[in-house]
Amino acid sequence: MIGRTLPIGHVPNVDLTGWRGHLTALGVVGFAILALFHDDVWSMASIWWNASTFGHCLFIPPLIAWLVQQRLPGLRQLTPVAWAPGLVWLGLGAAAWLVGAAAGVAMVRHGALIVMLQGATIALLGPAVARALLFPLFYAFFMVPFGEEIVPPLQLLTARLSMLLLDLSGVPAHMEGIFITTPTGYFEVAEACSGAKFLIAMTAYGALVCNVCFRSWPRRIIFMIGALSLSVLANGVRAFATILVAHLTSVDAAVGFDHVVYGWVFFAIIMIVVMASAWPFFDRKPGDPWFDPSQLQGAVRGNRRAGGVAAGALALIVAAPLWLAATAAAADPLPPVLELPSVSGWSRSDVQQAYPWKPRFDGADHFVMGRYRNAQGRIVDLTIATYARQEDQRKLVGFGQGAADPDSEWVWSSPARAPRDARGEQITAPGPVVRHVVSYYVVGDSAPTGSKPRVKIETMLARLLGRDQRAVAILVSAEDGEGRPSDAAISAFLTDLGDVRVLADRSAGMR
Repeated sequence: MIGRTLPIGHVPNVDLTGWRGHLTALGVVGFAILALFHDDVWSMASIWWNASTFGHCLFIPPLIAWLVQQRLPGLRQLTPVAWAPGLVWLGLGAAAWLVGAAAGVAMVRHGALIVMLQGATIALLGPAVARALLFPLFYAFFMVPFGEEIVPPLQLLTARLSMLLLDLSGVPAHMEGIFITTPTGYFEVAEACSGAKFLIAMTAYGALVCNVCFRSWPRRIIFMIGALSLSVLANGVRAFATILVAHLTSVDAAVGFDHVVYGWVFFAIIMIVVMASAWPFFDRKPGDPWFDPSQLQGAVRGNRRAGGVAAGALALIVAAPLWLAATAAAADPLPPVLELPSVSGWSRSDVQQAYPWKPRFDGADHFVMGRYRNAQGRIVDLTIATYARQEDQRKLVGFGQGAADPDSEWVWSSPARAPRDARGEQITAPGPVVRHVVSYYVVGDSAPTGSKPRVKIETMLARLLGRDQRAVAILVSAEDGEGRPSDAAISAFLTDLGDVRVLADRSAGMR
């Protein structure tokens, strides 16, 4: 066989012009993003699969593919170009990932992945194609698991709506936080009953309907407000109906009713009602074009070859994790042993807790907990957790961290009183046993705070700038009891403990 051999050192040119070349370059950069940040990709997909609140996210990638397919006739009339300004959006995504990784905020890292993929699309296909794909690119944000922050306020709102309806129906009831007591029983508006999963899913569904079925922005806004409001109101009605069924029959019958309505009927009914109400107002016809190709292409300028822009994109996405790795080595060591302090007027106590309680701080380098009692018989629990540095699965604040371990019987019930520089919350266990917890957080040389967002910001600054990354959580807690108010016990203990910052510094080895 006679063949043509290539000279040594000669590399054949790869055609990066036209749709094939630009899509090849986009595929390479997209694969690099997914491979380099595979831990975040995996964690995001795991949340979709394991958390029922975000199960709807599994449908977002197929929906995006469908939205792109709908636009294919117009896309074929466009010419892709390599557009260097698109790297700005990709660079912002890389910077956002760096901030999210430094602060330990998974939602920011997940969102940054979407921004980087969007930026790669804009840079390697050009502004005309990006404008044609504007909604599919935006809709990709719904792949990010977000919204857990609204669970506590939704729990309280659902409880209040239930109480309002119970009062109107004449059922005697008393509400304390997210717990409602009736003559039939004791009901908790748990996280799963907050309606967050339906509100989040309805937001994604409503955004899709707004794009596919409406052209007018006022109609889109009215539709979204109505859909979301109806979801919240209907969830309050569902919770009220469950309690009413228990009042009229039995708790077991109410549990069966709630499982059927909540699991199979509720969201389907709400979607049917929403669509039936909005149907007469749809102003986009099924055959309407999504965009005008001639108007989008216009005078778009760019490089027909994508190689240089692709190289710039790869450089940007590699820079973020390299910077974080360089600053991670700056962590200072903790003392080898963490001991509970001696507090004037208080002695260690072995009195048993009314219900076993232990706060959760995954990955803490040191964790100690003890009970104290003073001469007046007041009893408090003191917990100290320290970290040499924070990272994934090792952080002061986050889902499941802190006073109420989601794997225990303790649940958050309401905010509670606390000093200005601390966080106060009330948690409840079966009985019911009510516990008041005051939490202080200290990161590096920052002042004590009870604000979780501030903890994230201080952690981010420490990791980005190579500052002292040692972190401390100090929790002072007491059980509520007849004649033994928890507020008084906590206040007395904090007064005798003195400056919390001194204890935090000593626990982290800063003094």
